[in-house]
Amino acid sequence: MWYGKLRALRLLALLGAFCFVAGASLPGLTLVNRYSPLNKERSPRQATEYIILHTTEGPGKGSLDKLRKYGEAHYLVDTDGTVYRIIDRKRIAMHAGRSMWQGRANLDAVSVGIEIVGYHDRPITAAQKTALKELLRQLQSVYKLPDSRVLPHSMVAYGRPNRWHPKPHRGRKRCAMYLGRESLRAEIGLHEKPSFDPDVRAGRLVVADAALERVLYGPDPAASKSRTSSVAVDTNDSAVIRAGRSAWDIAREQYNAAGTIYRFPDGTTRKGSEIRDWGSLPAGTRVTIANRDSEREGGSDRVQEIGKDGKNAWEIAAGAYNDADTIYFLLDGRVRKGNELSRDNLDTLPAGTRMLVGYLDGGFLSRARSAYDAVGPRWNLATTFYRFPDGAIVSGSEIDESKLPNRTMVFVPR
Repeated sequence: MWYGKLRALRLLALLGAFCFVAGASLPGLTLVNRYSPLNKERSPRQATEYIILHTTEGPGKGSLDKLRKYGEAHYLVDTDGTVYRIIDRKRIAMHAGRSMWQGRANLDAVSVGIEIVGYHDRPITAAQKTALKELLRQLQSVYKLPDSRVLPHSMVAYGRPNRWHPKPHRGRKRCAMYLGRESLRAEIGLHEKPSFDPDVRAGRLVVADAALERVLYGPDPAASKSRTSSVAVDTNDSAVIRAGRSAWDIAREQYNAAGTIYRFPDGTTRKGSEIRDWGSLPAGTRVTIANRDSEREGGSDRVQEIGKDGKNAWEIAAGAYNDADTIYFLLDGRVRKGNELSRDNLDTLPAGTRMLVGYLDGGFLSRARSAYDAVGPRWNLATTFYRFPDGAIVSGSEIDESKLPNRTMVFVPR
């Protein structure tokens, strides 16, 4: 009898694995293939150490279209519980962006990303909980991951230094912050979670969002029936600039984007990309972020320009402006790291000087050294940049590796 039961359990396990791979439905899980056109271009992951949970911050259809277009998730869990496959779970999806956990950066290379249609500060549906619980069960079984390795994006995302936060900091996003709550995690089958931020404790990062930190690591107010009181997040006209609430607090790294609109108390409006003097924004200015659900993950990792993104190097890179991982593309054609330039040089860099903040120099390419040789599976991601011998700078998502000229330089996020 015991042999028969063992055989039945093995058959059930095999059936579950087959359904997971082939796309059939299991109780609590309906899988639908909606693979990104970029799926086959993405390199296989060499290891899987985490599962990162995200919230779309927008409705399902637009979110699915955007995630497919840019290959920014492995799965999307819709409000009705349908789970869409977007990037093959064995390949790299560009979902975590600038991320760090326990000193390990760029978690895209070692994680599966799951997007959940919804918002960081609102409950998810019962159907989503059921589907997410089963999806996590299967993925954790495949990759042998404990519950403590299933993390909300807000827990691992970090920001580069900027005019408001001069050091690398936690708080770049509030994405999926509710999924740091023990009560909600228990509903999706997760019974362990980190009790503190290891990178803040080690001094690698500083806290830039105290309210988010309380949500992720503070006491879980599961007994409270008031959703508003259960999350220590400012909801009092939170889109308005006032004392103690800056443009960054409201829009985060979208503060200077063309799609972020500032309406001043006198009724005039300006785009974030048109504002230069961030210190003079008057109290009462209302900030509107257009199409937040269309914001690309990693979109803040881009080439910036003195005179356009800030008046000088300090305004763009703050305390990192003279670091080894701040790259300057000088107007005379030279490429220099922040620690290779004197303070006088840095303070007088002219308008038009381009910069990458928080980037590593992957060196020169040649016939004997390919882009993959230089930076591995990140060679064709949008956040990898190539500087051609003629001075042009191109994203990794736009290059043809077979046509890269000799002496091309490559740079990847730190």
